[in-house]
Amino acid sequence: MSWQPAEDPAQTDGPPGIGPEVSLVIIPRAHDVGGFAVRRALPARQRMLVGPFIFFDQMGPGEFLAGTGLDVRPHPHIGLATVTYLFEGAIQHRDSLGSDLSIRPGDVNWMTAGQGITHSERSSAAERDHVRTLSGIQSWVALPREAEERAPGFAHHPAETLPLVEEAGLRLRLIAGEGWGLRAPVATASPLFYADAVLEPGARVPLPDGHEERAAYVVSGEVSLAGDRFEAGRMLVFRAGDGLALTAGPAGARLLLLGGATMDGPRFLYWNFVSSSRERIEQAKADWRARRFPPIPTDSQEFIPLPETLRVRAGGRPAGASA
Repeated sequence: MSWQPAEDPAQTDGPPGIGPEVSLVIIPRAHDVGGFAVRRALPARQRMLVGPFIFFDQMGPGEFLAGTGLDVRPHPHIGLATVTYLFEGAIQHRDSLGSDLSIRPGDVNWMTAGQGITHSERSSAAERDHVRTLSGIQSWVALPREAEERAPGFAHHPAETLPLVEEAGLRLRLIAGEGWGLRAPVATASPLFYADAVLEPGARVPLPDGHEERAAYVVSGEVSLAGDRFEAGRMLVFRAGDGLALTAGPAGARLLLLGGATMDGPRFLYWNFVSSSRERIEQAKADWRARRFPPIPTDSQEFIPLPETLRVRAGGRPAGASA
């Protein structure tokens, strides 16, 4: 999915007035897409990636009336893996590999684009029969250079198959990667962690050690760190190496915790394409214009045209850089 109409983060605040543990605070700009709120945290002007995470959108919550639904028409991807994680509602995923299934809250859809894939995301006929709410996170994970042109793949992991920890007012589900002594069943192409943490008032969640780059996105509530408070709709990017723990405010909090190894060089980003090569981006653009991407067997009547007004973006820190 690409919620392309959403605008870049409106503001990125640096360390002044904030403790040294936080190297950057990213404030997404909320944008309404047909009554559906979208908040984009990555890529940001001052930070394109956190570990391999190059795209991070909070979608919703938004309400669909009976007879209406989500319709993200067929579109392509290269050089990345898309990760769909829902809090409420359901999305029907279809792709050019023949995958056709529903994702529901707590499940993980991990689609590896590699050399190229086409997919769509819609509300099913059954979902359109009634009023319902949809909300969740759409993120993209850039692939390392040696995996950028791998064969595409798709994996679905139901919520009950993911590691879950419940203790001292913390409920943490590991979506992908490794952290907190846990390992998720999702196969990844590089070291990373991605978790959904729900905290009761005053509960704490530590950040995992052993990952070069780390961030937390406050979905709801409020958290504090070393006396500084951060409200919902903030992505906190942390300094490397510090042992840190976030504490929920008086109303509790929900966080998405993410990060991993620094990418092996900068990435180019255009629409739904990510690559370490600008030439590969141009080839993907030409291939989509010429309809050379594989079609979706069960959803081939529509497609999203290539947007010609966008620019190729470049960013990402060189290998070995620290947060």
